[in-house]
Amino acid sequence: MLFPGGPLPLRIFEARYVDMIGRCMKDDSPFGVVLIREGDEVGLARTYDIGTLARIVDWYQGSDGLLGVTARGEQRFRLLSAFREADGLNIGEIEVLPEESEVPLPEEYQPMAAILSGVLDDLGRLYEDLDRRLDDAGWVTNRFVEILPIDLEEKQQCLEQLDPAQRLRLVQKVLKHVRGPLGAA
Repeated sequence: MLFPGGPLPLRIFEARYVDMIGRCMKDDSPFGVVLIREGDEVGLARTYDIGTLARIVDWYQGSDGLLGVTARGEQRFRLLSAFREADGLNIGEIEVLPEESEVPLPEEYQPMAAILSGVLDDLGRLYEDLDRRLDDAGWVTNRFVEILPIDLEEKQQCLEQLDPAQRLRLVQKVLKHVRGPLGAA
């Protein structure tokens, strides 16, 4: 799963993805990330219709010879049609969805921003270069949904949900389950 503004670390070894990453880097173009609904990546698969565009922001060659890539989520999109190329790479026609407007984080959710800031500090390199927008309800919920142990279908529902307040309630519920009441140590 990838959310707008979030990081996506990948280790690339399949030829179809090495070629795709090469084209994206050469053209400075994004690629799409969608969650598989049924099936698997190497066979026939049905995906959800809503995904996120990913742009490569860093890459390296690992000591094992594999290509390491870090991408960052950009805009959400709706998959209009898709087909599978001979090498197995899925290609699609998309409609880019409007960017979510910034919504100030309501006062009652301020403790969530403090928790998130500490968690992001602990996650290290992957999150250290993100522009932190701890006062934006959508940004805060996207980061929490990325990192919390939430079912993938629930994460997908959050990606599709346009109302940050709805996502805040889900995240608050999960945090209460994991930590107890907000502010408790």
